[in-house]
Amino acid sequence: MYNKSTIDRLIALVERYNGIADKNKLAGIVQKEFSLTQDRSVYYCDDFAIRFSKSENKRMSNTVLSLSALQKYDNIPFIVCIVSSTTNYLLLANSTFLKKISHSSQELRVDNIKGSFNGGDIMMEFESIENSPRYFDRLYAYHRGFSFQDNLERLVESTNDIVGKIQKFNVTEKAQATIIDSVDRAISFLKSDCYHDLNNDLDSRVAEVQGEIAIAAFIDNVNIRGRIIEYLITDNGSTLKDQIIAALHSKKPFPQFKTEDNLGDYFKGYPEYNTETDIKTKVMFLDGNPKAYNIDKLLEFLSTDKSVYLIYLLGIDEDGKIVSRLCSAFDDRLLDATNVIHHWAGRNTRGVAQFIGTALTKILNASSGSEINKEKATAFLINLIDR
Repeated sequence: MYNKSTIDRLIALVERYNGIADKNKLAGIVQKEFSLTQDRSVYYCDDFAIRFSKSENKRMSNTVLSLSALQKYDNIPFIVCIVSSTTNYLLLANSTFLKKISHSSQELRVDNIKGSFNGGDIMMEFESIENSPRYFDRLYAYHRGFSFQDNLERLVESTNDIVGKIQKFNVTEKAQATIIDSVDRAISFLKSDCYHDLNNDLDSRVAEVQGEIAIAAFIDNVNIRGRIIEYLITDNGSTLKDQIIAALHSKKPFPQFKTEDNLGDYFKGYPEYNTETDIKTKVMFLDGNPKAYNIDKLLEFLSTDKSVYLIYLLGIDEDGKIVSRLCSAFDDRLLDATNVIHHWAGRNTRGVAQFIGTALTKILNASSGSEINKEKATAFLINLIDR
């Protein structure tokens, strides 16, 4: 969660001491003001973690922190404060905003978190948004959409020239025709009884676990929260599901479980359609831009006959009230809320898409159903293919 009032207080305090020129003195002032706990070079509380460094240059070369240490604080804003003789610079340095790992990173793998990042490894801009205090809330909303594992895989690839596990999908002439036809398939599906069957199926699954979903909505870790809700909805009844439900009610640790990193969370076949549905949970009272899909996975699926890709939006308010909308991925409002993030992803892929959370809230609050603008959706697909 991004606690704006607390972060704004921190920013104002650090700016007040521009020219202090002593990182230890500034660290002491900030620690006292916010009752921070010190963990070696990092100071932290429930709302943020901060690392102080001395440099005359905002684009400093100093080593900031090990990647393994950053992992401990990656679910709250992690801020680097660069103390110069005249100005104190603040940068958001969560894993989403790292370009690579620089120091002692030769052994870095997804199963072996090694190495540290330098100041120069922190992105100065993300999606055309400057990495500066005035935009921290917007930047952190993007970060909440990615898990540490998402970022770890990207950093391993960018650091060690390892070929990523998701490769750029080769769109042949035949595949492109099938992909473009997916817009017509989606329009046809929305008008069919199959759409109502799938919507009722998902709504019924939600109704069976709505109490547990309302509890899970308050899990602070956005990735764990999403995985648990997806599992509760899609699992057909298992001992593991019973254990997760019991843990939610007793507030005990969750059992170990794994969700597949597929394009969708729920597959359902019909005579004329094969549907993949991705479940996206939107906690209405929290900010955040959820990760949408890997573009190459989407294109590969849409290149198959009968493929229809849908997004099941699940909104939860502070009182635990649940509202849902089953939309085509080509929904006109959803396309407007889709950002394609290319530079963040691996070198050999088309990147990933991310939804703007505030737009999802508007869709959930709207009374109208899913509508597709064919020309707009086709242009969107062609743009994805050409990346």
